[in-house]
Amino acid sequence: MKTRKIISIIIAAVLIMGSLSVGAGASDKPYYVVLGDSIAYGSGLSNPVDACYGKIIADTCGFDYANYSVPGATSADLIRKLGSEDVIEAVAAADIISISIGGNDFLMSNITNLMFEAMVKKDLTTFDKIAEGYYKNLTDIIAMIREVNADAIILMQTLYNPQEGYLREPYQQGADRINDVIYRYAEENPGDIVIVDVATALGDDGANFAGDAVHPSAKGNELIAGEILSCLNEEGLTEKTDITITTEGKDMKISPLFAGMFSFYGVFFHVLSLFFAPIFNMFG
Repeated sequence: MKTRKIISIIIAAVLIMGSLSVGAGASDKPYYVVLGDSIAYGSGLSNPVDACYGKIIADTCGFDYANYSVPGATSADLIRKLGSEDVIEAVAAADIISISIGGNDFLMSNITNLMFEAMVKKDLTTFDKIAEGYYKNLTDIIAMIREVNADAIILMQTLYNPQEGYLREPYQQGADRINDVIYRYAEENPGDIVIVDVATALGDDGANFAGDAVHPSAKGNELIAGEILSCLNEEGLTEKTDITITTEGKDMKISPLFAGMFSFYGVFFHVLSLFFAPIFNMFG
């Protein structure tokens, strides 16, 4: 009786170990994890879950996929996100990680004060301070990822400029600083990240941006996916050269009032600059 019980225990243990082995090897597909902000989430779309660029890449390449992006997230928010158990476990298991972060470091600051300083006072000191903070946070983000995953390909996206009119120049000042930090990090840490040049891919074609003048449109998401696919192809992670659209993206409908908000901001601060910039220049 005792011998039979021991044999039963051994068989049970073997069966359990076998089932664990099957579960662990159930999927040999590359695991693609997306981190970041509303750009990565697909906020310019009414169907972001099914049609954002991350999903396009997963559908095109047949990757397992998870998207942990949060609209409005700053680089500091992403650091906190990486502190959560489910996210860091996904990061640890990932083969490919896409990151879009940085734009909200400017947009979620005191944007009114920031625009006043840039357009009226012609003072970009705060822009520089935000960039310094972003560099530290980006360094911490990559370090947190590398602490649990030394081998994953990290795709770091540059920031584009969707603005027209008077706001285009100050917005470009912010985008340039984010992108300078990304390129600086890549230069100082060779091979640590792969830069995905989203800024060049989207350019200044209005069709690439949603009606809110912030996020990529359905076409913009497809262009970002194409740029990511090109990088993956160069890294030898896929033989695909053209994206596959499983679900057509639908641009989010934006009210004319909201759509005109940025234009109003631009005109407002431009008018202020005509009156007050000479005064600020006079007194240094």
